[in-house]
Amino acid sequence: MSERDDDKREFDLRWADDAAHKEPSARARMLAARWKENPPQPQPFRADPDPVRSRRSSWVSTAVVLGCVVAVTLLLGYAQFRAPY
Repeated sequence: MSERDDDKREFDLRWADDAAHKEPSARARMLAARWKENPPQPQPFRADPDPVRSRRSSWVSTAVVLGCVVAVTLLLGYAQFRAPY
């Protein structure tokens, strides 16, 4: 693409951005038409529709992780102890 085409494209984008009237997107028009007949119910900001409770407490998860760390440490220590040098 030549530099002249870039300048022309830049001008066209600037001209479009500076337009006095901007047409809304198709989705915006669709939602406006839908909400005219059936307005949406108010929602709290980032509402969680159905909060999920964890099945295990955080202590159980912590114990499982620490148990795995201890088991791997013991396994590596035993493997190093048994390794012939």
